[in-house]
Amino acid sequence: MKILVTGNAGFIGFHTVKQLLERGDEVVGFDSVNDYYDVTIKEARLKILEDTAAKTGSAYTFIRGNLADLALVNQCFEEHQFDRVIHLAAQAGVRYSLENPHSYVESNIIAFTNLLEACRYAKTPHLTYASTSSVYGANTKMPFSEHEGVNHPLQFYAATKKANEMMAHSYSHLFQLPTTGLRFFTVYGPWGRPDMALFKFTKNTLKDQPIPVFNHGNHTRDFTYVADIVEGVIRSSDQIAQPNPEWDSNNPDPATSNAPFRIFNIGNNNPVKLSAYIEAIEEALGKKAIKDLLPLQPGDVPDTYADSTELEKATGYKPATPVKEGVANFVKWYRDFYQV
Repeated sequence: MKILVTGNAGFIGFHTVKQLLERGDEVVGFDSVNDYYDVTIKEARLKILEDTAAKTGSAYTFIRGNLADLALVNQCFEEHQFDRVIHLAAQAGVRYSLENPHSYVESNIIAFTNLLEACRYAKTPHLTYASTSSVYGANTKMPFSEHEGVNHPLQFYAATKKANEMMAHSYSHLFQLPTTGLRFFTVYGPWGRPDMALFKFTKNTLKDQPIPVFNHGNHTRDFTYVADIVEGVIRSSDQIAQPNPEWDSNNPDPATSNAPFRIFNIGNNNPVKLSAYIEAIEEALGKKAIKDLLPLQPGDVPDTYADSTELEKATGYKPATPVKEGVANFVKWYRDFYQV
């Protein structure tokens, strides 16, 4: 298939494109390569994608640009006819949304509108896009289910992702554009983002510097290994969203619709305490971390826990990489990449 992947210089986008190229798909990548974090790691990812395309013989094109640029998005869709669009570009980060909300409007709202419009007019067979477990916000009923409402986001980042889901539904309803939203749960692994906990904890522990441990390490996260996320993304993209014939407007299910729209969690379905996650890092590094115990930060949720039943039913796939294995893989990559 010919597939557009946005955010292909990013953490999840990079791994997704690499796997698509390795299975023989033709891929067009689209990324602004912004400086939200160290551009060096983004450029290194892009180089690997070029090498992978050369090695596999798969066609690969990279467009360096901003999805908020409507003319550039339209040009991309005029030059290419896509069988699938996988939208992974976004302004990520919970805490940064407290400082710079406008960047989230540009990257998560305007850019997504441009993409929806392009898919509408191109009659794209299926749009799959990244949402986030952060949309569950103030919800505390565990595990988090797609069939529960998510109307109480705790940060602006989550609000923009919730908006994406609603925007997608409107296009699915109005224009019969099949859309699948994927709520990712705390993704980690090799080539991860430097602003994420695993990266910071590994870096600081190796330098004998303290690590900030919020909520005294007592909150839990459904840490999900990046290869598991990618497998879920690709399987979901391959299988085009369909209307739910049993959808009831008197008792509306938030995860499905009478339009070709659906929402899936992609999580490990196995929450781990932050303190245990740190222990896995210490074990992989062979040294103890210096912990700076702090209260829960504004905008943070105490716990996340994914019900991944719907993903498994639809695609036959369930994430299962144990945290110790995933963390060890990251530490090995980190040592190799930074020569430490």
